[in-house]
Amino acid sequence: MGISKDNLKGFILALLSSGFIGASFIIKKIGLRRAAAASGVRAGVGGYSYLMEPLWWLGMITMVIGEVANFVAYAFAPAVLVTPLGALSIIVSAVLAHFILNERLHQLGILGCIMCITGSIIIVIHAPQEQPISSVQEIWNMATQMAFLVYVGSVIVLVFILVFYFAPQCGHSNVLVFTGICSLIGSLSVMSVKALGTSLKLTIEGKNQLIYPETWFFMFFVATCVITQMNYLNKALDTFNTAIVSPIYYVLFTSLTILASVIMFKEWDDQSAGSIVSELCAFVIVLSGTILLHLTKDFDRSSSFRGNCTPLSPTLATRLCNGNGDFVQHDEHNEPCENEVYSRRQEWYT
Repeated sequence: MGISKDNLKGFILALLSSGFIGASFIIKKIGLRRAAAASGVRAGVGGYSYLMEPLWWLGMITMVIGEVANFVAYAFAPAVLVTPLGALSIIVSAVLAHFILNERLHQLGILGCIMCITGSIIIVIHAPQEQPISSVQEIWNMATQMAFLVYVGSVIVLVFILVFYFAPQCGHSNVLVFTGICSLIGSLSVMSVKALGTSLKLTIEGKNQLIYPETWFFMFFVATCVITQMNYLNKALDTFNTAIVSPIYYVLFTSLTILASVIMFKEWDDQSAGSIVSELCAFVIVLSGTILLHLTKDFDRSSSFRGNCTPLSPTLATRLCNGNGDFVQHDEHNEPCENEVYSRRQEWYT
């Protein structure tokens, strides 16, 4: 199946986005290390010296560029194509960390990289062709069709149940609560981002869409969803191990986003059964590769679904990281304290 010009543009932008975002993690990590070495206080324990570190700001700027490229990519290509390609940023980060930060990439991690690349190529080949959109009102009609309204209603109900019933009871002990909330909201935010991006694209082409209230509604909805999504994602990252949160969030978010896109934009209506099956298989390959990458990233560390600090088994070759990101051997007679684990998590998230 041939690749349309718009799909090619979206694909290139998604690749650039993954490259910039993946590189930004490494640049920020180097900046954090330099700041911690200069001040003696890590960001994970309340230090803010990294704000005076130019390299950290370079990482932030790089990340912003990547996010902008990802935003624009949705204006050209379907979410079925753009969203799974976000996994490539993990490959960029893992490879750069291997060569620059000397963070060893496990053999299974290399297999995960190959799986992500293979799945992404298959997705690009079989990606659906989008129907041309001439105004934001067309997108509004898609967003207000009965099937998508049912999806939106279901998402809102599930989010309310998770926020007001499950979060107070088991939000800090079950990783699926917080990640479920941000994944559900995230699927709606991507649809709004695509609508807003398409509106701005049409406006730049000379078809002013800013005169329509629908454009401003999508803009407001994007801001609301992103703020809510980031709030609960931060809660998940603050409570659970990153090696657990990241793959679960990626799987849920990507799956729900593709489902929402298929319902709203009917991207599979004109595709053959073979192409759809190929996309789904490629998606599973990318998901599997992403999980392998995340799980082997902290291969030598103990990870748990629980948010509390549990004793580490002395029979495992478990190692902890010190303040500078270097590995130190775990002493089986001294269990890691909760503050030490919490500080390490915060360093990774910052």
